[in-house]
Amino acid sequence: MQNILKDLVQKARLKQTENKKYFQKLRKKKPKNLDSVMQDIHDEVFEYTDCLSCANCCKTTGPLLKDRDIERLAKFLKMKSKAFISQYLRVDEDNDYVFKEMPCVFLAADNYCLVYEARPKACREYPHLDRKKIFQISNLTVKNTEICPAVFDGVEILKEKIPLK
Repeated sequence: MQNILKDLVQKARLKQTENKKYFQKLRKKKPKNLDSVMQDIHDEVFEYTDCLSCANCCKTTGPLLKDRDIERLAKFLKMKSKAFISQYLRVDEDNDYVFKEMPCVFLAADNYCLVYEARPKACREYPHLDRKKIFQISNLTVKNTEICPAVFDGVEILKEKIPLK
């Protein structure tokens, strides 16, 4: 998996300009069936993508935590929210709560999430391939091609299924 991830960053960076241009065009000319196409692509790539063999998102990319996430995690860990914040979080340059360190402190050695049932919304929704109106998060999607093999493959499949000239 490490070789795949190393190659992924390089392949994604080579395609970055192409992908940005593709999503700019997609934003201007939104196909009516885009959401259903993306759901099909999501289902397709996750037939062969095993998140537990990768967990690169948990190793490299911290989610933004909203108040509801903090409350849910603190309750799950039987802590007060303030104690959870003090122990695990910091405020980033955008004034959002994020984990103090990466890889995620809740990522076990076997790539299982120790707080899976209470994980933040951003983790629940990652990698956002099946999100409605994906063109609205095109910059995030392009960035995620460097992190998640499923996103890289999903964007490549999308460009085949909905070619834009």
